[in-house]
Amino acid sequence: MGSTFGQAFRITTFGESHGGGVGVVIDGCPPKVEISREAIQLELDRRRPGQSKITTPRNEADQCEILSGMIDGVTLGTPIAIMVRNKDQRSQDYGDMEKKYRPSHADATYDAKYGIRAVAGGGRSSARETIGRVAAGAIAKQILTDFANTEVIAYVKRIKDLEGTVDPATVTMAQVESNIVRCPDGEAAERMVELIQQMSKEGDSIGGVIECVVRNCPVGLGEPVFDKLEADLAKAVMSLPATKGFEIGSGFAGTLMRGSEHNDAFYMEGDRVRTVTNRSGGIQGGISNGEFITLRIAFKPTATIRKEQDTVTNEGETVTLAAKGRHDPCVLPRAVPMVEAMVALVLCDHLLRQRAQCGDGFLGASHE
Repeated sequence: MGSTFGQAFRITTFGESHGGGVGVVIDGCPPKVEISREAIQLELDRRRPGQSKITTPRNEADQCEILSGMIDGVTLGTPIAIMVRNKDQRSQDYGDMEKKYRPSHADATYDAKYGIRAVAGGGRSSARETIGRVAAGAIAKQILTDFANTEVIAYVKRIKDLEGTVDPATVTMAQVESNIVRCPDGEAAERMVELIQQMSKEGDSIGGVIECVVRNCPVGLGEPVFDKLEADLAKAVMSLPATKGFEIGSGFAGTLMRGSEHNDAFYMEGDRVRTVTNRSGGIQGGISNGEFITLRIAFKPTATIRKEQDTVTNEGETVTLAAKGRHDPCVLPRAVPMVEAMVALVLCDHLLRQRAQCGDGFLGASHE
């Protein structure tokens, strides 16, 4: 199973949704880096279930335990192991799903691939697996801040057909965290919350789009041709549960433009090459150019819903299923820190790879 991600900054996540716990082992973290446990816990709190009226009511504190790799908040350069123990499992809620496949979930494909699966909570296909990613991402964020003053901010851009107006150049973390749906547009956020609550009452679910901006990214990150920065970002965020689409910069809208309209014209700012526009999304030729990196990720509606649906059993019998258990009617509010984590992990990995290749002096300052 592909549970390891990254090269120079490498993580391996472990654990199942209803097992003893979940976590991550981080290899390649530089020594003598000050890491705040409180910063790790803050990111886990943003991801945890039961945090608001529009998320799953599963009550998990998700307190992290740092098992190795640090002394007195400073990294040793050895593997860092972080664990979060599961406390509030209700495995009995998944009795029907032992034989009945949830439509659009991983039940049938896991059975087809492995011949066995963790029924309760979905095992490794559960979003609970992302705890390890978020914990590791919190460390990656601190490294990016310390080494390059790079900032990663994600937010809910759209829920179903309700879209917020957000300026990636100026959006702040305080604005993102100002409401429970994590959309910086307060007026749109109110309507989003109402829609999510309505879906919850109906036993249904909805999806949407998360946008992420990277500010002050160093020039030169990315390893063409197969490890282009946008290619690794796409793989990273598309490995998250419920993701169905990725675009960067102008994305699919760019296909409606001519080259003369789409090209980012260059100009000189001192000794720096700048672009007048940023339809490239901060990456050209697979390498960061110092402008803002902007990307968007589409999340499908949550697959597990309480509405009765047609399905089949693992023996081929046609049945219906109305899922029990505690599930998010919309995954996006809790997915925001997951997106930030995966983007930060990619940038941290490429930052360390570039330092190893070219030394400390390579880092072209960001234009922003």
